[in-house]
Amino acid sequence: MTENFAAFLYLVSGVLFILALRGLSHPTTSRQGNMFGMVGMAIAIVTTLLLAGPSFGSLVLIVLGIAIGGAGGAIVAKRIPMTAMPQLVAAFHSLVGLAAVMVAAAALYAPEAIGIGTVGNIHGQALVEMSIGVAIGAITFTGSIIAFLKLDGRMSGKPIMLPSRHLINIALGVVMVALVIGFAVTESHVMFWLIVLVALALGVLLIVPIGGADMPVVVSMLNSYSGWAAAGIGFTLQNLALIITGALVGSSGAILSYIMCKGMNRSFISVILGGFGGESGPAGADDLGDRTVKQGSAEDAAYLMKNAGRVIIVPGYGMAVAQAQHALREMADKLKEEGVEVKYAIHPVAGRMPGHMNVLLAEANVPYDDVFELEDINSEFAQTDVAFVIGANDVTNPAARDDKASPIYGMPILNVDQAQTCLFIKRSLGSGYAGIDNTLFYKDNTMMLFSDAKKMVEDIVKSLND
Repeated sequence: MTENFAAFLYLVSGVLFILALRGLSHPTTSRQGNMFGMVGMAIAIVTTLLLAGPSFGSLVLIVLGIAIGGAGGAIVAKRIPMTAMPQLVAAFHSLVGLAAVMVAAAALYAPEAIGIGTVGNIHGQALVEMSIGVAIGAITFTGSIIAFLKLDGRMSGKPIMLPSRHLINIALGVVMVALVIGFAVTESHVMFWLIVLVALALGVLLIVPIGGADMPVVVSMLNSYSGWAAAGIGFTLQNLALIITGALVGSSGAILSYIMCKGMNRSFISVILGGFGGESGPAGADDLGDRTVKQGSAEDAAYLMKNAGRVIIVPGYGMAVAQAQHALREMADKLKEEGVEVKYAIHPVAGRMPGHMNVLLAEANVPYDDVFELEDINSEFAQTDVAFVIGANDVTNPAARDDKASPIYGMPILNVDQAQTCLFIKRSLGSGYAGIDNTLFYKDNTMMLFSDAKKMVEDIVKSLND
């Protein structure tokens, strides 16, 4: 295969990747988008193999590696529950970072294989590209592992504040820059591995102080990092497809991080500095003071919604944990049979990763036309009979709108408290992932439904049938 024809095929795969991103921007075209991405990646892989012209033995090893990795990915994707999708994404990001480190190391020890020079005489530009790619890759690797541990509950979701952490991070950043310059000048293998070690440490130190409330931003941020790492290594390997793919992933991840920050009214810098959000804990009766809570049953909820004109359902992470999306769809169908108008309201940071709730609702075959984003539906709550909140804590907290002293003040929320009645399914009065008490629980028009989300919805469906 000629280099010109390979460049053309790489361009075709790049266009398919762009079409994939476009398709993934809406649920109705997401399947088509996935198909475009799969075809584009297949073209890129085959083109790379034909261009490299590996020996039969090398080709066997490559195909074997693809088979093992593909089989492992298929098995994991098939078995993983939708509630664990955020940690799966974080785990995959770590593998992208590790791959960038390994490819850069291979290029360092065998530069003649990719035409960037010889051992001890690698082109200066390639050394700079290699060092930046490996640094971003190593940060992505350990940062994604910490994110995985936090999301999976194996590490506390609370911010872990180290003494003088900002000074430590700045010092490590300065050391990193010095090592990159030194490596570009000397091509020292020792400096290369020191860059890796410093970057690995930075990955841990950057993510550890970030609390659970900022996890959606962290996931999209690490997605962006993995893309830039791939792009950096693409320059080293002189591979156009890798550069295009990495740039697309890096830029889209950065844009998504901006959207997530806007959804929480927080700056990207404040997220990186960390310290916001933690694990939820149950609130005891002694903590209520003079506040009271109105508690209801499945029968109460069924009666209120059956006699309502409009119901807006607000899903959150509680729905994901309980795997209640299918029961919720059944409940909505029952209400529609009774002539009730049913809509779904999605907050941009509901769940543990961007689009988490949309994915869960799509899994339950909820009609796309029934699902609305915050800015499209927020004005309708004031004309709504019942707002049905299923585990969406922080994104419905009126303190973000009304209490200037609240840490989440200014964060856009779903105005469920403006509905005539707000039904809220939750196991307890514990705070959400941001670690902040929800004042919605104590409002006169709120009825708390204390239960596992799936069980409560199933009981409501039984009551509707009766």
